[in-house]
Amino acid sequence: MSDSLKFGFVVAPVGASGLDDAALYQEVITDCKLGQSLGYDSAWMLEHHFSDYFPTPSPLLFMSHVAAHCPGLSFGSSVLVAPWYHPLRLMGEISMLSNLTEAELLIGIGRGTAKMEYDAFDVNMEHARDRLRECLEIVRLGLTGEPFTYKGEHFNIGRTLRIRPTPQADRVHLFGAIGSPESARLTGAMGVAPLNICQFPFHILEKMVASWKEGAESAGFTDAGRRPVVAHCLMADTDEEAYALARQHLSEFFRLQSAHYEADSEPWTDIKGYEQFNRYFGNLLALSKPENIDKFSAHNFVGSAKTVAAQVERLHDIGFNHIMVHPATVGVPRDVRHDTLRRFATTVAPEFSDAF
Repeated sequence: MSDSLKFGFVVAPVGASGLDDAALYQEVITDCKLGQSLGYDSAWMLEHHFSDYFPTPSPLLFMSHVAAHCPGLSFGSSVLVAPWYHPLRLMGEISMLSNLTEAELLIGIGRGTAKMEYDAFDVNMEHARDRLRECLEIVRLGLTGEPFTYKGEHFNIGRTLRIRPTPQADRVHLFGAIGSPESARLTGAMGVAPLNICQFPFHILEKMVASWKEGAESAGFTDAGRRPVVAHCLMADTDEEAYALARQHLSEFFRLQSAHYEADSEPWTDIKGYEQFNRYFGNLLALSKPENIDKFSAHNFVGSAKTVAAQVERLHDIGFNHIMVHPATVGVPRDVRHDTLRRFATTVAPEFSDAF
């Protein structure tokens, strides 16, 4: 058992077909209440706009609302897409949230991938990485609570100011989303902790962790804090039953994901810094077919308690110490989500944490 290993869960407005958005948002509150009662450390939320693919345009607003229902629950973002924000507005909202909540705020920040969302916000995707870097720099300045100015290529703050309300900075932790070994190295070089997802096989995750360490060392960044990773999770009495659930629900998730990212049109071909995503999202198109899901399930938390516990151990060995269970994909009804959260909390997590 490891006292350093923590478990959170991903929440999203999903549920049985036919629910309207207001009802889907109530599903999130229900999931959070259950997760907190079971002993999970944190609830993690996503940001997406303009489609049925996780319609949560403001994770911070959602966290503020849910915090009133679940006092003491920590919240994480996976992720806030920094290039779509003015950093001062983002920093102000993070600071405000830190004064409205009681527990940790685990702020994952990334550059985003959906061209449709970039086009709607009228932001040039080729500037994404630099806007992300500058946004992180400004957020870190704001978290000091001290007056600051900033001059960058995309953002200039010529007037000396400090963020109000004063951020509860000791409870705000920043993470950078990682989508490739290259982005892992750059995230480390920016001096921010990594946030990974089991979209990739374990041997790729190992490369990403190594690349992040390389980048962090080059920047003189040493941080022994949380190392979070997200794993899709569907559990049952047997591996066969769990894999059947995955073929049903994860294939629909990948179909909607592929549509949101317009994967069939390969929109990233001529966008500097995004060329590799044509191949990556091409794989997602294949996963929209149920017969192709089993390979993906094999490096996520799909299976019996014994199988899932072995996957947790593998991720811990790679270097992750904060694992987020993700049962909340499109169409997964409440009884399936809650059964998975209960099974993990009662049959897997107690092997690794005293919190359960």
